[in-house]
Amino acid sequence: MRALSMAEAVAIIEATFAKAAEMKLRPLAAMVLDAGGRPKVFMKQDGASLMRYEISYGKAFAALAMGRSSKMVLQKSREKPMFMQNLLELADGPMFLEGGGQLIRDETGEVVGAIGVTGDVNETDDASAIAGIHACGFKTDEDFDDRAANVKR
Repeated sequence: MRALSMAEAVAIIEATFAKAAEMKLRPLAAMVLDAGGRPKVFMKQDGASLMRYEISYGKAFAALAMGRSSKMVLQKSREKPMFMQNLLELADGPMFLEGGGQLIRDETGEVVGAIGVTGDVNETDDASAIAGIHACGFKTDEDFDDRAANVKR
């Protein structure tokens, strides 16, 4: 398994924030987790509100826990609420079910980490996360067909 370096994690967040500035988003916070679900880097822009550490962690952890973006995890919770209730009880980390959590994949599709972005609306949190991942040469689920990335849509 390839490990995500601290420098790569910082670069992903910095590229995420650059995209957010381009899009004129509200102040963001972002956390990158390693493939095992543990925090690698957290950064919070000046002016970002409280609870951003917990929310960004929960978005990234949800993506890793379910092997899909946190937006897709939210969809799963709407389709199968009892399953998700049981999963939340079993989880050894926080799960925040909103857009903004994306898996970070290498060129072969292997998951090397996840990013959780929070501070604006879900769609723009997602867009900035994806831009940050791509800017650093990594891939998201959307870059692979369903079978290659093992993602059901």
